[in-house]
Formats: sequence, structure tokens, C-alpha cells
Amino acid sequence: MGHKQHQYPVEVVWTGNHGNGTKTYQGYGREHEVHVVGKPVIAGSSDAAFRGDGTRHNPEDMLVAALSSCHMLWYLHLAAVAGVVVTAYVDTAIGTLVERTDDGRFTDVVLRPRVTITAESDPVRAASVHEDAHHACFIANSVNFPVRCEPRIVIESV
Repeated sequence: MGHKQHQYPVEVVWTGNHGNGTKTYQGYGREHEVHVVGKPVIAGSSDAAFRGDGTRHNPEDMLVAALSSCHMLWYLHLAAVAGVVVTAYVDTAIGTLVERTDDGRFTDVVLRPRVTITAESDPVRAASVHEDAHHACFIANSVNFPVRCEPRIVIESV
């Protein structure tokens, strides 16, 4: 079986030139826009801790969101295949970045999905599908730090 290749073109445009470009470290904005053809523009910046605009999405937010949403989409697919009927899914994921003097890196991301299933669904199977989703997630397979999942299964009340 052959391999399929997919490409994801993205244009990132810096919008933080406040008149003097990068003449001084303090004088330029970290604002930027993420453009993908046919999709809404994402307003980005660096984290407020790194002189950015805290009201905009930062790359760290987007990395954690990518891991969370990839896991969720695989989970929903695999749950449907396994006969687990999911009626709600909310993940309160958190990523930890350690900043050092000369660099920084994520040390882990923890996904904490709260999954609501129908009373007819098997909660043990619903929990075990998370492991399959983790191994299938393209984004989790692409990072060099642990991505852990701490799911909570809730049975829908009638």
C-alpha cells in the first residue's frame, strides 16, 4: 500500500511594524495573522510573557489546541466505529513549556477530555478508545514530548 502525502499551505503575515520596524527589541509588535485559503484569519501574537498581545492566539496555544482537536477527532471516529455513542466532548488540555536562558520547549501536554456517552454505551470501551485515538493522532505522532490523556467518561442521564 502506497503512502499518501498531504501539504498544508499557511501564510503568516507580521502586522506588528509600529513605524520603526525592529529598530529596537521593545519597539515592535509581535502581532501577526495566520492565513489559510478559504478559512477565517487567525489573529496571532507571542505570549504576553514574551512581549506579545495576550488577547491573541499564540503559537503555544495553537500547538496545544492542535493536539487536543486531533485527539478529539480521532476519538469521535473510533468511538463511532466501536459502537460508543458520544453526545458531548469537552477537553481542558494544558501544555507545559519550560523556558531556559537560551531556549524553551514543551515538556508535556495533558489532555483532560470529559466525554459524555449514552447509557447504552460501554463506559469501559469508551475509556479504552482514548488509547487508540492517541496512537492514531497525526499531531501527537509528530511531537518530541509526551502527550498524556486523562479522560473522564460521563454517562448521559435520561
